[in-house]
Amino acid sequence: MTWESPQRLWLLAAVVAMAVAYVVMQRRRSRYAVRFTNLKLLDRVAPKRPAWRRHVPAGLFLAMLGLLVVGFARPTAEVRVPRERATVLVAVDVSRSMLADDVAPDRLSAAKAAADEFVTNLPEQFNVGLVGFAGSASVFVPPVTDRAAVTAGISRLTEGAAGRAGTAIGDAIATSLDQIRTLDAQAGEDTPPARVVVLSDGANTAGQDPDQAATLAGELGVPVDAISFGTEAGTIEGSQAVPVDGETLRAVAQATGGNYFEAANADELRAAYADIESSVGYETETQDVSARFIGIGLALAALAAIASLFWFARLP
Repeated sequence: MTWESPQRLWLLAAVVAMAVAYVVMQRRRSRYAVRFTNLKLLDRVAPKRPAWRRHVPAGLFLAMLGLLVVGFARPTAEVRVPRERATVLVAVDVSRSMLADDVAPDRLSAAKAAADEFVTNLPEQFNVGLVGFAGSASVFVPPVTDRAAVTAGISRLTEGAAGRAGTAIGDAIATSLDQIRTLDAQAGEDTPPARVVVLSDGANTAGQDPDQAATLAGELGVPVDAISFGTEAGTIEGSQAVPVDGETLRAVAQATGGNYFEAANADELRAAYADIESSVGYETETQDVSARFIGIGLALAALAAIASLFWFARLP
């Protein structure tokens, strides 16, 4: 934390001096009380002292002053804020192998649930698009800020919904990049801050070469985060083996400056999405945070007033 007016912090010395003066006055008052030699009579005629309660309003008041001084010094802090025009494209494999039940209830159902949670947790001003792919890639939802539309699109992700059989990872990336480059009137010349998140369980078996798509993503400055989802024990129809193969995804992520994750169950998949969520579409800005200290200080002032009224029927 830094300060725009650090010299104002010297006012804290006055707050400390007030605290010291309060302690000295309380001790002096105690000595005066002891001078009354007949303690039994004093105990009968003097009202019962409120013990620690009498110090609460004063303590809250001094804390309030300290916080107000800190706010007056205009503290600043580095804050992560969503970037303007930030765009995330989520590409989900809907090929036949995603029906494997090595992840309960099956890979595709678990992937849809995690994608829905990921999209919901993104800042509301982010543009989010959805691409489904098997042997080809299809845009289910173009980039929008309407989370309900994206959630509805995720629910429509079913096996075979993206066309012929196969796994077209390159097409999924290229289609996502097309959506980014046509986001708005500026996007053709000024690519918005964007990220592509691809989830699949296999290697590329159809469509264009993923290396070409990765090269284009690198030229546009769009990282591709890749999640390999499933286990070596995956099967469909009880006997056909569909083991996970993440080498293509790993290569794409490395080539574009993205992150690569391996998820063998739903919990690991959610963790991967949470990791991606923490890094997409943000920038660090220095912001004035004095309002935090002033707000807390005012809250302490209110507490001091309430405590004094409740216990002593007067304001401090």
